[in-house]
Order: sequence, then C-alpha cells, then structure tokens
Amino acid sequence: MDNQAKFRPDPKLKLMDQVRQVLRYHHYSYRTEQTYCKWIIRYIKFWGGKTHPKKLNGRHVEKFLSHLATNNQVSASTQRQALNALAFLYNKVLFKSLEPEIAPIRSKKERRLPTVLSKEEVSALFRQMSGVHALMAKLLYGSGLRLIECVRLRIKDIDFDRKRIHVIKGKGGKDRSTILPTSLEDDLRLQIQKVKELHYKDLEQGYGYTYIPEALARKYPNAAREMIWQYVFPAKKLSEDPRTGQIRRHHVMESGLQKAVKRAAQKAGLEKRVTCHTLRHSFATHMLEKGINIRVLQELLGHKDVKTTQIYTHVMDRDISRLSSPLDDN
Repeated sequence: MDNQAKFRPDPKLKLMDQVRQVLRYHHYSYRTEQTYCKWIIRYIKFWGGKTHPKKLNGRHVEKFLSHLATNNQVSASTQRQALNALAFLYNKVLFKSLEPEIAPIRSKKERRLPTVLSKEEVSALFRQMSGVHALMAKLLYGSGLRLIECVRLRIKDIDFDRKRIHVIKGKGGKDRSTILPTSLEDDLRLQIQKVKELHYKDLEQGYGYTYIPEALARKYPNAAREMIWQYVFPAKKLSEDPRTGQIRRHHVMESGLQKAVKRAAQKAGLEKRVTCHTLRHSFATHMLEKGINIRVLQELLGHKDVKTTQIYTHVMDRDISRLSSPLDDN
C-alpha cells in the first residue's frame, strides 16, 4: 500500500493531536496512546523542544536511543518501547522511513531467573490479605493471569460450567483460556453478584456504561450497558472517559493490588521481592512441579515461544533424592 492510500492526520492539528488521531484511527489502546505520546514528547525535548521531528531523521532517533542506553541505562524492553513509539511517529504520522538508518547502542538484554514463592510462602502471603484484593491475588496465582488481565476481566469471561477463564486480547492481542480454580468459584460468584447490584444502581441513575471496543459499540449501541460486559472488578467511582467524555465505570487501578501484595509480603515476613507477577511465576513453576506438559503450560500462560516458558524449568523444585547416578546403573 503506498502512502497515498494510508490514513493521513488532519494537517491543521498540532503534532501531538495528529499522533493521537492516528493512534485512535488504528485502534491502539489508551494505555499505548499515553506511552507513545510520552516517548515522542521526550524525544522532542531531547533535541531542544523546538525542532519539529520532520526536520530530524534516523540519526537523531539513533542518538536519542543510544542516550537512553548509555546515560539513562534503561532496560532493553524500555529502549524497544521508545523505538516503537518513534517508528510509529515517522512511519504512520510523518511518513518517513527510519528502520534502514537506525543502529543505536543497544541496552543489554539480561536473562534473569524469575522470583518464585514456595507453596508455604504463597499461603503465608494470602493469610495477610482479605477482600477483593485477596480474590484478585488468588486469581493471579491460581490461574496464571497477568495483573492487567485480571483487572480487565469481564463477567462474560468467567465460565463456571467449563471451569475456565477466558483472557481476551492478552499480551500481543491474543485470546486464550486458562484454569478457573474450583476453590474460588464461590468467591467469584459473590463478587459478580455485587457487581450486578452496583450495575443496577448505575442504570437507575442513568449510567451503567462501560468501555467496549469501538467496532462492537457501533454495531451494538446498547452493549456497553449490558451486564455481561461489566468488569468483574469495577472501580468504586464513575469516571469520565478521556477520549469520548462519556461517564463510565472502569475497572479498578492496578496500583491498588500492587500495594496490597507488597504490604502482605512485608507482614508475612517474606524475604524476597514479591510483586503481582511473582504469583504468575509461582503458578507456572508449581504447575511444572505437578508434571504438566510444558506445551500446555505455554498455552495457559499465553507465551508466544516455548523458550519463554522453559525458564521456569530452572527454578522448579526437583527431588534429587529420587534420581540415580549413571554409575549406579551399571
């Protein structure tokens, strides 16, 4: 497709408004929009704040990315995120190709073993938690969910009959299914009942909307007020959608659970750096220790490559006492 056939932003708009217009045209998430805009503004400020990016080229991008690696010592993933944002700016907004020109100093990508809790440590952690945060943390461990996947769960994503949780548009935009722990069924049903009661109150007050994908919203105008689309873990307060201005009930913020897990780890006396992602690491490791096939685990976790899943084989607990030396086989 040539540039003439591509979507072009309104030239009357300011640069960052053009960037947002193109991001929304291509249906990027609001989170990605915020991240890309942050990097583009940082890039512009790096070059003095007054030079328009169209007057800069790949060498300028290269120096900026090298600066992030050498002076700011950012991780490889952070540097790659900055590159993606600037590639979007030049390729989709300014229509200037960058890739052949860029060869920045790369941040070193280090492969570290994940922090994993023992089953006893997991139990100790959960004893220090209660309420919704406890339920969410148990889902991270019991189903192997990522934090953002947990907070974005909708009522329709919980399949009690088949004991599955459906993750829609997880990392990489992929859908998958994972385990619904039997021990959490009652708590989840109670949580969903609370969501229904809250939703009925919102409807009575003329609200009841939640976010749904734009294409679906156009096809089914009333879907955003349907029960099945409501978040399992909704925010306490209604809020204004930053893109449309509509008053909606969003999901809870990730920071609430992050803080709750950190506090619980401290109270439990766990001498490890425990985060929400530690619970997902622990799920993967304990599943391998139970004998699950690594390919099945790869599907449950939503990993693109089995090599990512294989890292858990380095931290799983092996019963060395049951192994025999090759010398004893003679």
